[in-house]
Amino acid sequence: MSTKTDSSVSSSLDIFKWFLVILLLSAGIIGFYYFAEHSLLLRVISLIAVIGVVTLIAASTEKGHSTKNFLKETHLEVRRVVWPTRKETLHMTGVVLVMVVLVAFIIWGLDSILLWLVKLFTGQGG
Repeated sequence: MSTKTDSSVSSSLDIFKWFLVILLLSAGIIGFYYFAEHSLLLRVISLIAVIGVVTLIAASTEKGHSTKNFLKETHLEVRRVVWPTRKETLHMTGVVLVMVVLVAFIIWGLDSILLWLVKLFTGQGG
């Protein structure tokens, strides 16, 4: 039973945090345009600061923790990828280019044959 209480408290706190995130982000964007007569540099720095605070608050929620874990796992997966060498990349690029040209010629040939047949059946061929 204590898990349900912890979960509901955590859920209520998360809802409050998301409300705060939306409120701060909205205030930052509105403030950016409201203070248009002030320096653009100061407005951009202020907006970046608000976005930083909002990111920290959002990261402390349950969704934020799961997002951080997902990004960590993604980074580990990218590090495990075996990237092709330059020679392999050039070889595969050449194969792709040859296949594209080959398929283009096949489609051109089929198009020419179909055009000839249409002209033949419609009597437009001369």
